[in-house]
Amino acid sequence: MCNASHACFGSERNALSRHGTGARSSRRKRSLIRRTGIVFPAAVIAAIAVIAVAVGAYVFSPGPGGSGAAAAIAAIPDSHAMAVLEDERQQMIAMSAAAGTLTVVTKPKLASPGQVAASNPGSAPSTSTGITYVASAPPNPNTAQSIAYNMMGSFGFSPTTYFGCLRDLWERESGWSYVAENPSGAFGIPQALPGYKMASAGPDWQTNPATQIRWGLGYIKEQYGTPCSAWAFEEANNYY
Repeated sequence: MCNASHACFGSERNALSRHGTGARSSRRKRSLIRRTGIVFPAAVIAAIAVIAVAVGAYVFSPGPGGSGAAAAIAAIPDSHAMAVLEDERQQMIAMSAAAGTLTVVTKPKLASPGQVAASNPGSAPSTSTGITYVASAPPNPNTAQSIAYNMMGSFGFSPTTYFGCLRDLWERESGWSYVAENPSGAFGIPQALPGYKMASAGPDWQTNPATQIRWGLGYIKEQYGTPCSAWAFEEANNYY
């Protein structure tokens, strides 16, 4: 019995010993896993930080062995391309501001060359689109020129604009003489050719300056539009 009891007691003690050893081994494994689970991620993070610092120091190193990337990055704000872009940006800002202050106004009405010439008697002739406008003051009263000056409005010609052209035209043609005659058959102040054409303006066409002038103004309006257009043709061709 004792041996058997002793054997039984020994077997129980061995079983307890193995159980204790197994429990301690399990506790050591669990402790190691807990320590590894904390330390390993921390080690990885530390290694990444060390690599990042090393790369940053290499890239931005001012020494001759350092990379040119740092210099290139630092030079971007001072580059020509950036300066051009900045100028364009400033111009766009200025244009936008100016556009917001624009106001629409009517186009100014400019005086015609003839009106300018008429407002400055005695000034040199002025030209525009090939037509000469001649400055002139109103003529002396009780003259053939005065008759023409007062009659021009009824034909749509402003005397302040066109009388200077008419004065020079008929001065060259006839000297404003109602009896002026040309060997070609032209007659009177406007030098109608033949002279009897002026009969359409009145039967006294040979003796009345007003009749001749009335016919002459009608002829100019029909053929040239204005006395200044007739004068421009006269200057170019020596007849009208």
